[in-house]
Amino acid sequence: MIFNFVNERKQKYNMPLMLAACYSIIYFIMSRFWNNIYFGNSISEWSIALAIIFLSVIFLAFIRKIFFNALKKWSSGTVTKLDDVAVLAVRKIVYPFLYFVAVYSGISYLTPSPKIAKAITVLQLIACTYFAVRLANFMLNHLINRYLQQHENIEEKRKQARGIIIVVNVLTWAIGLVFLADNLGYNVTALITGLGVGGIAIALAAQSILGDLFSYFIIFFDKPFEIGDFIIVDDKMGTIEYIGIKTTRVRTLSGDQLIFSNHDLTNSRVHNYKRMEKRRVVLSIGVTYKTSVQLLKKIPEIVKKIIEMQPLVTFDRGHFSHLGNYSLDFEFVYYVMSADYNLYMDKQQSINFLIMEKFRSEHIDFAYPTQTILVHSENVFAFQ
Repeated sequence: MIFNFVNERKQKYNMPLMLAACYSIIYFIMSRFWNNIYFGNSISEWSIALAIIFLSVIFLAFIRKIFFNALKKWSSGTVTKLDDVAVLAVRKIVYPFLYFVAVYSGISYLTPSPKIAKAITVLQLIACTYFAVRLANFMLNHLINRYLQQHENIEEKRKQARGIIIVVNVLTWAIGLVFLADNLGYNVTALITGLGVGGIAIALAAQSILGDLFSYFIIFFDKPFEIGDFIIVDDKMGTIEYIGIKTTRVRTLSGDQLIFSNHDLTNSRVHNYKRMEKRRVVLSIGVTYKTSVQLLKKIPEIVKKIIEMQPLVTFDRGHFSHLGNYSLDFEFVYYVMSADYNLYMDKQQSINFLIMEKFRSEHIDFAYPTQTILVHSENVFAFQ
């Protein structure tokens, strides 16, 4: 009995002592371990930094799964497209930037060496500039595309706008690089001054290229012609196939390709037949002088009825215009209510056939160049 009582007391008081001893040993070992320094920071500091990064990434993933899906569902149900663009910008640019912020927050808890700290600062500036320029380009490209969607032939407009987008992107990146250089401590004023002097030299050396570039902006915004338009420039004609930063390509009726510089086109008189709403046609007819007055009076009414019979054709006027050298001339004006050249030729051909048939049935003769020579002969007799 006494032995059992002693063992129970021993176990009762020795267990807490043993646990305390174990905790003390573990704490001693962990304290020595956590205080070990690696690359200027203790294990505990490295652990806290990694925990910040890990928890931030988990939180962003959770937000992206819950909040972003709800935001996307909400934006798809609205009429405006602006919120869709905002959601797309968040998904493509803002979220990657937040992941970078999460990593940077964990790293900034550490105490790096001066060289590493400087490298981290440079990396931070580069990342911030990169995401800011990407966001600016994204919004500018969206504005350009939204401007194009207000017009017809969106795909053709997008092809034409590629040059504008390239120029905008290059300018945005150039501004971003200048901003980055200024924040890195470089003398941006001297750099800009040097670029200005160099820009003047380049502008003088590349006047034609810059002229074509500015002409490209004029063509894009003023829209004297577009891809698919049929134009005539001096004695050259064809359909616009491509509008580039420097040149515009035209496909002629014979199948070959003409290449115009943009500067030449904006300085030329361009006939754009694609913009034609209706085509004015002047029809001249000459009949012989032997045609009777009664038939001459019938001709305007005959031709008017023939023209008015044609669909998509509007009669304007018809008159006995003047007395020619070898014909009595009539002039008729009508409109083909389409810019289609093939339709215009079909209507003109049909009208000409009907006029020929009607004139023959009425015994009206068309005039053609003739000359009448009167020969007067005298017989002279000589008497001797």
